[in-house]
Amino acid sequence: MESVLRKTELRILGPIEVEGPRGPVRITPGRQQAVLALLLMEADQVVSTDHIVDALWDELPPDTARTQVQICLSRLRKSLVDAGVDLPITTRPPGYQLRLGANTLDMHVFAAKVAQSRTAVRAGDRAAAAALLREAVALWRGPCLSGLPNRALRTKALRLDEERLAATEDYLELELELGRHHDLVGEVTRLVHEHPMRERLRAVLMVALHRAGRQGEALEVYRVGRHLLVEELGLEPGERLRLLESAILAGHGLEPAERPARAVEAPRTERPRQLPADTADFVGHDDEIRAAESVLVGGERRAVGVVVVTGRPGSGKTTFAAHVGHRVAEHFPDGQLYCDLRGTRAEHSAAVDVLGRFLPALGIPGPLIPAGLDERVEMYRTLMAERRVLVVLDDAGAESQVTPLLPGGATCAVLVTSRSRLTGVPGARQVEVDVLDHARSLELLGRVIGADRVDREPEAAAALVRTVGGLPLALRIIAARLAARPHWSLASMVDRLANERHRLDELAHGEMTIRASLSLTHNGLDRRSRGLFGLLSLAEGPELPGWIAGAVLDDHAPYPSDLVEPLVDVQMLDVATVERTGEFRYRYQDIVRLFAREKLLAEVEPEARLRAVERVTGGWLALAELAHRRIYGGDYTVLHGAGKRWRPPVSYLEQVAAEPMEWLDGEQANLGAAVAQAAEAGLDELCWDLAVTSVTLYEARGYLDDWERTHQQALAAVRAAGNTRGIAAVLGSLGTLHVNRGHQARSEAALKAALELFGQLDDPRGLALCRRDLGLLARRAGDDDQALVLYADALRDFDRAEDVVGRAIVLTQRADVLSRHGHHDQVRAQLAEAMEICRSVGYVGGVTHTLRRMGQVQVRAGEHRQAARTLRRVLDMVRESRDVIGEGHLLRDLGDVAVALGRDTEARDYFEQALVVRERILDHCGAAGIRLDLARVLTRLGERSSAFAPTAVAAEG
Repeated sequence: MESVLRKTELRILGPIEVEGPRGPVRITPGRQQAVLALLLMEADQVVSTDHIVDALWDELPPDTARTQVQICLSRLRKSLVDAGVDLPITTRPPGYQLRLGANTLDMHVFAAKVAQSRTAVRAGDRAAAAALLREAVALWRGPCLSGLPNRALRTKALRLDEERLAATEDYLELELELGRHHDLVGEVTRLVHEHPMRERLRAVLMVALHRAGRQGEALEVYRVGRHLLVEELGLEPGERLRLLESAILAGHGLEPAERPARAVEAPRTERPRQLPADTADFVGHDDEIRAAESVLVGGERRAVGVVVVTGRPGSGKTTFAAHVGHRVAEHFPDGQLYCDLRGTRAEHSAAVDVLGRFLPALGIPGPLIPAGLDERVEMYRTLMAERRVLVVLDDAGAESQVTPLLPGGATCAVLVTSRSRLTGVPGARQVEVDVLDHARSLELLGRVIGADRVDREPEAAAALVRTVGGLPLALRIIAARLAARPHWSLASMVDRLANERHRLDELAHGEMTIRASLSLTHNGLDRRSRGLFGLLSLAEGPELPGWIAGAVLDDHAPYPSDLVEPLVDVQMLDVATVERTGEFRYRYQDIVRLFAREKLLAEVEPEARLRAVERVTGGWLALAELAHRRIYGGDYTVLHGAGKRWRPPVSYLEQVAAEPMEWLDGEQANLGAAVAQAAEAGLDELCWDLAVTSVTLYEARGYLDDWERTHQQALAAVRAAGNTRGIAAVLGSLGTLHVNRGHQARSEAALKAALELFGQLDDPRGLALCRRDLGLLARRAGDDDQALVLYADALRDFDRAEDVVGRAIVLTQRADVLSRHGHHDQVRAQLAEAMEICRSVGYVGGVTHTLRRMGQVQVRAGEHRQAARTLRRVLDMVRESRDVIGEGHLLRDLGDVAVALGRDTEARDYFEQALVVRERILDHCGAAGIRLDLARVLTRLGERSSAFAPTAVAAEG
């Protein structure tokens, strides 16, 4: 793209301006400028009238909003025509389209120059890259779209302004490497003054001053920056600034470092941080801590270090493991994995399921995770071989749960907790966590209730310790009651314990000891809290959000955590985490949950228990539905049943609405547990509905094991209840799962069975979903004629169901068939319709899929330059959404396009990046194909020696 603007000059990088052949064009401030800006930023795309209305009126729009938009567009067109500006704004349902034509927008010029600079960097020409970036930044004449206050425009403008600052930082660093530090000092000083919180700019200024011999000023720049960060944000400077300060103090030259002429962007490596929170008042077990640490991080070893922590119920094994894990975490920079193996529960966590959670945390997408245990173990150990990771396995019931989860190399370590001595675990060091000694017990008591209170009644404190035998759980419970009641004396607590001697007589006899202590605390609760204590234990899942307390009690109070706090005060319930919104999440200790279940069964009628489970499941379904609607723009492409919903408080609804996919991902375990519990309780309508709605998460993140597990549970429930529609819905969803796994025959069988049931029910959306997936199967089998018939039927059914997103997805899939047969005009029209649908409802995933299909169609039509632009745009989108599989596909697509354009150097870069992505996720077949593509390019570039190895490896694969 040329840097000189031709014919009409369009500028939005600053105040919006139009320079026509007859001079500047006056665009009336306010709505006309806002509408023009919207159309320019979406040039050549249809902008819906609803979108324009939302942008013009931040609050509730007037009834005449659409009419006012029409009037505004009419006046805008007239202003442009009167000035001789060839900038056609056409009416295209459901809105308007500005066709840019030969006119050039400064935003596009900026993007082109930034792209050219990256190419120059890869070619090793840093001077040219810096010059291009300076030209790009020079296009700005102030903040983007300054003077336009609309919220929708502000977001887009801020993104562009951020890109400008990033480009500025890029050229400053390039010029610094070129030795131009003297010339940069003044410019960077001004920029740091304007943007004092940007550490990258401050780092450039420190290096420039240091190289100019002004070390004192460089250190002062660091000092001022640190003061600002600490005062304004409460944060210390980042590692880069701290290292720079150290280097300057040490007198290092910080001379420009040579870079390789071409660099391939390295993929991100996942570093999980899954350890539970440490305990602030942890005391004791010093010898055991040292013993565990010596195995986990001490000295040289030839095999993986394994520690098995054992102890009686209530001795604090999990707390001990979390504490040790945090102490040694710095020795494992590649992350910490954690899983509750549930060894003491009826349904423990199998190793194959644990690996199904560990592998995604290590960066492997769900669709690439093998089904069998042996294959998962092989992939897991391959990933861990060159990493330093701590694995914490809590509550193991047997060696068979642990052994498959042991990494193969000596760089990792494993910390296991169990109530049994797992002597069969190879090379494991046994560490037993016993009760606290007298001194440590007093220390724990003092940390909770205050050391001065213990000192005032030393004999009573000693009696308390003796009474509970130094058992940490019992000590914490008693201390919590005393802390909550500061007017109680320690002696009065001793008397209360003495009055229940018949329970405490069993203190040294296993579980009865803990039951006595728990009963003491339980009996001190008010009636409502006692009821909640039992009912909360009904909720399955590792952590309980606060709204569940309201659900089990059917209490719609806006702050349900207030109901839970009395239980937290006496440590009958733990605060597991605090979310970003400030809401708390809770969990029982295992033994406490068992005690709560006993109280529940003894005190609550079965019908009341069932209704509580129904409300909890209904709450999960209400939230999952909301997340789906936010992602897809409505209740599209999903079936719902008649199960009764329970509405959580507004604060939780807002949390889901703000980040729906992140919320679903964070509640993965709870959603699965709720499906299982609903199936067990016979709540078939809620069960199948929640399972099918959760596919929004399972499909997007590749959690295929969870998808199958929940649906098999739901299928059993609906079949037991004779629920025909539920059976059809679950079978249809299982058919989609088998499509994702590439199981053609299983998918076809499930989909045809579901199709027959939906036909009996005349359910248009169910029929459409089945026919859509059967069309995909036909397309994969090469039967294009059958695929087109099925897609036509699916479109008809989606239209009957008024499911516009379903229609858009079918149009996108059908476009692939039509483009193969050369119907390019028809394909473009269908993709344009699909794109408009997805944008109008806000379905971002649909926009991505449709854009990629557009790029593929452009390739088949020989429009390789346009295809490259389209596919690069999609690549940015999939990277932002963390779609690793999509990233690998698009990098290869872009490599193919570069080959078609004769740009072998560019193709090499794309193929190399695609290969790195494929190898990182252990997709050996995909990597082999890319190696062949790369070998051909390297051969044409004259790098035959480099081409040989990839070809040989690909042939072997």
